[in-house]
Amino acid sequence: MANITKSPWIIHYDGSSCNGCDIEVLACLTPLYDIERFGIINTGNPKHADIFLITGGINYQNVDIVKNTYEQMVDPKVVVAVGICATSGGVFRECYNIMGGVNEVIPVDVYVPGCAVRPEAIIDGVVQALGILEEKRAQLEKEQGGAKK
Repeated sequence: MANITKSPWIIHYDGSSCNGCDIEVLACLTPLYDIERFGIINTGNPKHADIFLITGGINYQNVDIVKNTYEQMVDPKVVVAVGICATSGGVFRECYNIMGGVNEVIPVDVYVPGCAVRPEAIIDGVVQALGILEEKRAQLEKEQGGAKK
């Protein structure tokens, strides 16, 4: 994390869940857990976001929203699936309208299991995502540098 040159921005989306994980994501923003101490900023605009944090499973109604949000994000980008519903569909996976976890629609970089996920685990997953984001940034710069020569 020492090489991070700008504050990473997160966009949060609730697929289809019981909202337990969403409450824990909000707890990460409170002074008790204070995820912003890592320089992380929450945004509502995917064009500004570096990390796509998703809670809940993917259903047939929100699949286009998830894909569209992901595609609007500028490279490099990282996806964090928070909670058992986002990782596999969870208790809702047998429902007629659930496709499954986030990985059924877009590539996932970090999985944070749990029901509901503890704020400490969410923060750990986001910190892991920061490391992956830096690796992707370095790879992208390397590829762009090679293309310019």
